Amino acid sequence: MPKLTFPKNFVWGVAASSYQIEGAWNEDGKGLSIWDTFTHTPGKIANNENGDLAVDHYHRWKDDIHLMAELGLKAYRFSTSWPRILPEGTGTVNQKGIAFYDRLVDELLRRSIEPYVCLYHWDLPQVIQDKGGWPNRDTAYYFTDYARVVAERLSDRVTYWITHNEPFVTAGAGYFSGEHAPGIKDPVAALKAGHHLLLSHGLASEAIRAVARQPVKIGIVLNLNPVHPATDSKKDREAAKRFDTIQNRLFLEPLLLGTSPIQEIKLLKTIVGTVIKPGDLEKIHTLDLLGVNYYTRNVVRDDPKLPIIAASDVHPEGNEYSGMWEIYPEGIYELLMRIWKDYFAGPNPPFPPSLSGKGGAGGIGQKPEIMVTENGVPVPDGLDFDGRVRDERRIRYLKNHIAQVHRAIADGVPVKGYFHWSLMDNFEWARGYAPRFGLVYVDYKTFKRTIKDSGRWFADVVRNNGFEF
Repeated sequence: MPKLTFPKNFVWGVAASSYQIEGAWNEDGKGLSIWDTFTHTPGKIANNENGDLAVDHYHRWKDDIHLMAELGLKAYRFSTSWPRILPEGTGTVNQKGIAFYDRLVDELLRRSIEPYVCLYHWDLPQVIQDKGGWPNRDTAYYFTDYARVVAERLSDRVTYWITHNEPFVTAGAGYFSGEHAPGIKDPVAALKAGHHLLLSHGLASEAIRAVARQPVKIGIVLNLNPVHPATDSKKDREAAKRFDTIQNRLFLEPLLLGTSPIQEIKLLKTIVGTVIKPGDLEKIHTLDLLGVNYYTRNVVRDDPKLPIIAASDVHPEGNEYSGMWEIYPEGIYELLMRIWKDYFAGPNPPFPPSLSGKGGAGGIGQKPEIMVTENGVPVPDGLDFDGRVRDERRIRYLKNHIAQVHRAIADGVPVKGYFHWSLMDNFEWARGYAPRFGLVYVDYKTFKRTIKDSGRWFADVVRNNGFEF
């Protein structure tokens, strides 16, 4: 069996988010988030579950970091809770709230685990949503103030900063389909939200660099999927192109090229001028790190019934599926190669001179780093008679996907790291607690943690900087 060895200093980590793991929803001065409101509304979440307790990470954080150290992890991407730090969305800082992240960062560093701080993983303060939420342009400026507060406190110890996790989901699931908080179904609101999320990335990047107490790297995390037509018909090929524009290009191109493909979508042309203001794209076009979250591909067909995108997913027969998606390892290779060839390897416009300033990535034309910031699978698992979790399907999934990352590196894509989603089982948004993604099994009644076989396997990968395949 050949051994796949990764580059020296390759970053092996795990990722998690505040609402999904912390619990303590109303403790120590924390304000209400849109997910508190949404999950407390009957019928919104499977089994009417919520993240009030989640997996109690707020009280068990030190034990959880001990687990990370036991697995030999090199990095941990976590999100800070905006309403825990600023209960009113703006203004007075909740010192108990931000002190939690102080302690978290200190313990991670003590254990030689690099903290990657994500400022937004979907838990918008409810008071900001009451003012219009992400469709309101002002929210980009509220977010910038919040980013400044966190950077002022943590940037003496934190080098890597992520502004947003998956803005496509924030806008699409929150304001288009309504599946996620705040549960709004309005295509125009979703478009506005998507742009304002990107604008807030640019504004917050400036704010972080202005107050950073050491050189920092600032990035964003996008959920990106290869998009394939269901058939070779012209209608399905055009549907795939539309879907790719919304899913991928609408976020990649403002960030990496300083342009927007929004004009290509006929129904959106008339409102572009009211959403994208002069100078916005220049603000957005700033990036030190591109985080790629990959779970599956999209196979789509023409579907005029769906607004704007006029395309819907199909699920090919004969392929393997998880509890949520098709399992398609080749997609992560296809995606990384596409990003590299379309946005990095070609003569794309250079990054603006601002990146050569304080805390920036370097001179004009400097390319951002690329990392896989989430990849994982929800498959059934549980404690066997002897207390062990034999999650062989997850191990197979990880082998096949990480091998495709290695293949992309071998073919010229300089991927700097891989973060598994997630460290431990947790609250999976609208699906509640049923899907289990963790390397660590959580008993939701007792909160006892048990490292799964996949966790042991991943620890070996980290230790050996590779694996036999």
